[in-house]
Amino acid sequence: MNSTLKTNEMSNKTVLNSQEDFYKDIFHQHTNDEYAQAIQLAQDRVTNFLKENKKPFSGIRPEDMRKKVENVDFDTPLPDYESLLDEVDELYVKHATAFHLPEYIAHLNCPVVIPALAAEVLISAINSSQDTYDQSAGGTFMERKLIDWTSEQLGYDSDADGIFTAGGSQSNLMGLLLARDYYSLEYQKWNIKLDGLPPDASKFRIFVSDKAHFSNHKNAWILGLGEQAIVHVGIDDRYRMDPVQLEKAIAREIEKGNIPIAITATAGTTDFGNVDPLDSISQIARRNNLWLHVDAAYGCALLLSDKHRHLLSGIEHADSVTIDYHKSFFQPISSSAFIVKNKLHLNIIKHHADYLNPKEQNYDALPAQINKSIIQSTRRFDALKLWCTLRYMGKEKLGQYTDTIIETGKKTAELLDNDENFELLCHSDMGALVFRYINGPAQSHPCNVNQYIKEKLFFSGEVLLASTKVNGEFYLKFTIFNPLTTLNDIKHILNLIKQNGNDYQRLN
Repeated sequence: MNSTLKTNEMSNKTVLNSQEDFYKDIFHQHTNDEYAQAIQLAQDRVTNFLKENKKPFSGIRPEDMRKKVENVDFDTPLPDYESLLDEVDELYVKHATAFHLPEYIAHLNCPVVIPALAAEVLISAINSSQDTYDQSAGGTFMERKLIDWTSEQLGYDSDADGIFTAGGSQSNLMGLLLARDYYSLEYQKWNIKLDGLPPDASKFRIFVSDKAHFSNHKNAWILGLGEQAIVHVGIDDRYRMDPVQLEKAIAREIEKGNIPIAITATAGTTDFGNVDPLDSISQIARRNNLWLHVDAAYGCALLLSDKHRHLLSGIEHADSVTIDYHKSFFQPISSSAFIVKNKLHLNIIKHHADYLNPKEQNYDALPAQINKSIIQSTRRFDALKLWCTLRYMGKEKLGQYTDTIIETGKKTAELLDNDENFELLCHSDMGALVFRYINGPAQSHPCNVNQYIKEKLFFSGEVLLASTKVNGEFYLKFTIFNPLTTLNDIKHILNLIKQNGNDYQRLN
């Protein structure tokens, strides 16, 4: 009998050990060692990424990168975490863009703060979903408090509300969706959610500046209005929406028999980093009963700065606002928010499902953030990153980072203005500068030389610049978005641009 019991015990242990080995890759109470090993190896790669990168890009060409990736065989698993992380290192980490280096000066990619990275570890491992209270608990109220805090920074009162989103384009979509549906409900007594677009929806018009974000056009299409619903408004000499031209554009559309429903103003244009005159635009919106959405994905940094906050004057009158913390609050992607001045407007997008957010539930007692979301049911607890950042660093320090960036942008503009080898189009509220290299006033084909400069610097990996077109002409662009970038760094980059420009002249 004893022999039989021992045999059974040994058999059971064998089964348990076999099961534990089979499930060792799942994050649970018995795999802490496995988890610690994987995280440590990943951390080692991050540490090496910081130590070894002396330039922002390896310079690898797409065809070489494609071959490396295509050679991977998914049907043959790797034997251990060391092998796995070695492969990831070779395919991704070694060639990843190093946004933290001052020679990266291209797009709206910020260096990230360490408290937010600590939060990422918790977010990924615990894996809460923010759609309902029973999936997030404390996360629900932490996100709500951050929305309330952001609303206060905008100048809204306790009637405001909002939700974290995946990014600025999604937040802008929510702004136009509410504008469209609110107009139909308020002025046409038509419920788009229930009945689809009204017969005259093809006449709906949304006014944006010539330099507004491209998501306005995509979102108009997604909303069934077509890109023809977007009306481009002329700009002033700093590439901001011109209020006089806005009023004329609204009048013209009315004369044509079209129906103005909304204005999208931009606080921090992607190309020039300038803020539309929000006070004047908000007055025009009120006079014409138009929904005002402000895309502050870039310019929301000004909320952090006592010195430059005045540039957002008038944003408190907007019906809705886009905020990108993963641009201007130094947060890892993704971390964005959509804020509305009147929380009742969010009822437009509410939809009930018996298995998730039943209609009879008391949402004051048992809240559900999914009631405020349009395209994300399962949603990460990205708010924790901002929570950790504010609690550890505080608004004032983040504001000092912003002030430093703006000051560096102003000094860079002065350098460009005073150098005969450069043509600067305009100064910036934020630090985005559009310019081009010229070799004297009589230089021909400046587009060609500037395209050459950008490509040569990119594939050397030394400097990553952005570019854009203005009136059909090719320009280089600095997006100064790193408080660690100094004026000496800028001078070094400008010298490299000159060297490559001079090389082009010799070759041609």
